[in-house]
Amino acid sequence: MLLELHKELGIPDDYGSDGVKPVFEEPADLVDVGPNLVGRMQRLTPETAASWQEMQAVARDAGIALLIVSGFRSIAYQASLIRNKINAGQELSDILSVNAAPGFSEHHTGRAIDIATPGSRPLTEEFESSEAFVWLEKNASQYGFRMSYPRENRQGFVYEPWHWAKTT
Repeated sequence: MLLELHKELGIPDDYGSDGVKPVFEEPADLVDVGPNLVGRMQRLTPETAASWQEMQAVARDAGIALLIVSGFRSIAYQASLIRNKINAGQELSDILSVNAAPGFSEHHTGRAIDIATPGSRPLTEEFESSEAFVWLEKNASQYGFRMSYPRENRQGFVYEPWHWAKTT
């Protein structure tokens, strides 16, 4: 399935062959964690959902609003994101610096969350200037989360201060 999707999207045959971008499988069990900014229900693995909700509540008690933009994404949904960008005229190399190829996105695991906060445009570097980002840097590890794509990350993705994943 992945090879067919990659071929359809024009993703190079050697994508991920260096082992820097791991392949991720979809989980068997997901739970709803609430709607995102546009009202679409988001899902995470049960353990990640519990940690996210606890972290979100503690942040809220500290006056910090953590909002979910994106949680679990299926391989098919990831392919549709890339397909839509290609159809909009974006270059594949630019797309793949922001979006992992289907099968290679941490979002497939149900353990990755794109986070926003009021007053900061979602999915932009602007998030790093927010109180929410400062709070996450100090506290997210207590809930098992880490920022996946810091500046100059080894996976070669753009800096994503909004993308956090549960590791424990």
